[in-house]
Amino acid sequence: MSANTVENAVARRVDPAAAGGPQGAPRRWIALAVLVLALLMVTVDATVLGLATPFLTEDLRPTGTQMLWIGDVYSFVIAGLLVSMGSLGDRIGRKRLLLSGSVAFAALSVLTAYASTPEMMIVCRALLGGAGATLMPSTLALVRGLFPDARERSLAIGIWGATASAGAAAGPILGGLLLEHFWWGSVFLINLPVMAALVLVGLKVIPESRSPRRGPWDLASVGLSLVGMIGVVYGVKELAAHGPGWEAAAAGAVGALALLVFVRRQLALPEPLLDVRLFRHRGLSGAVLADLLTVLGMYGLLFFLSQFLQLVLGWSPLQAGLAELPAAVGAVATGLVAGKAARRCSVRGVVAGGLAAVGLALGALTLLRVDTGFPLLGGALLVVGVGAGFSFTVTADVIISSVPKDQAGAASAVSETAYELGAALGIALLGSVIAGTYRDFAVPAGVPEGAAAGARESLGGAAHAAAALPDGAAAALLSVARDAFVEGLRLASGLAAAALLAAAAAAWFLLRGQRLG
Repeated sequence: MSANTVENAVARRVDPAAAGGPQGAPRRWIALAVLVLALLMVTVDATVLGLATPFLTEDLRPTGTQMLWIGDVYSFVIAGLLVSMGSLGDRIGRKRLLLSGSVAFAALSVLTAYASTPEMMIVCRALLGGAGATLMPSTLALVRGLFPDARERSLAIGIWGATASAGAAAGPILGGLLLEHFWWGSVFLINLPVMAALVLVGLKVIPESRSPRRGPWDLASVGLSLVGMIGVVYGVKELAAHGPGWEAAAAGAVGALALLVFVRRQLALPEPLLDVRLFRHRGLSGAVLADLLTVLGMYGLLFFLSQFLQLVLGWSPLQAGLAELPAAVGAVATGLVAGKAARRCSVRGVVAGGLAAVGLALGALTLLRVDTGFPLLGGALLVVGVGAGFSFTVTADVIISSVPKDQAGAASAVSETAYELGAALGIALLGSVIAGTYRDFAVPAGVPEGAAAGARESLGGAAHAAAALPDGAAAALLSVARDAFVEGLRLASGLAAAALLAAAAAAWFLLRGQRLG
């Protein structure tokens, strides 16, 4: 009996729904719906905070640095733990990890909603990221097992990818609806009914799957991965915010050293957390790079445009959320057809074209002004969604199809590490550029020193400081603060556009000859 026959027999025994047949097909599509629901909430949580930022700033009074950490620590922790959690799911069972992680995610959402200090909020967001890290690699790995047929799997990954891209854009819309009627903590409490439904339905329809090679879960590798990812990202963030300095250099060096030791350890272990030899595959490496930079541009854009729409244009949270709807529409529409487009044209053409589209849309945002109308913003967001839908969906398919089935969890984790690292870097790098430009604005005459110091912390801080000033001084302070914020946003958009266009060129070469299964 051949190895493939044995594998298929095992798949049928462990997962009757994946075996095909009249009853299996509907069941696995229901299971897919549950999986994308989990993914949707994790990705929504990464951007829903953008609209809540002005309210959270007024309530908790975080400094500018604390606000950046509140915004990006969630993605930092997810990025640091995804590889470890993907490997854990391969060992203990992906369904078990998904459902237990869902319970933890719900419980931590409650704690986050009722955080009473900036420090508590940062800790809660970090813990929430740890729970989120158990969900994301499980979803894509289970999709691989549910859909053995390559074309059917491509459509399923298209739905998965469209959900991931749309979740980033749907966060502001959902946040806007909630913030119109409730306090900022409601953007986290919405996770409770969703996670309850996921667990109850998932118990019945999601089949368990795990790797037949179940070696020990190496805790030393887990620690090295976490320290390495957070150290490197924190170092980059500090470098972008404050320029060269000992703190940025030390964090970056510790992170890089931890990642180097992690790689060497994986090469030596008989059952590594992550088989780093996979990166010898040029297509997989190119797909991971494309993922990272696509999400960097998209998340950074959405996070700071939410603040622009509310604090510069004066729109309500719901108006701001609806204004970002074109990104979700574009991502969903193209995500569903991305696999077919890649087969008809080419993988590299679709991915490079998607990256270039995101880059050009970000370039258009260098034209932003304090009175910019919706046509420019809506058009740019639609193009960003279209480009991200094409690029992210096809690269996810490339990554998950490039590895043996028993490494699906680790490969999924690589894909989603790129996703979360891109989100964290998008907020950190673009936010640091904006903050660095913003804090240097000239304070108008007549503004007290204490108010000026608060105004320089963030645009939300400027709005709070202006509320305590006479009308003339308040208007002058808000005017210069908004101008400074928009100038920083234009500069950050230009830098992100350059990075995306360079990535499009790199993807064209790295994905040469790559085909979907």
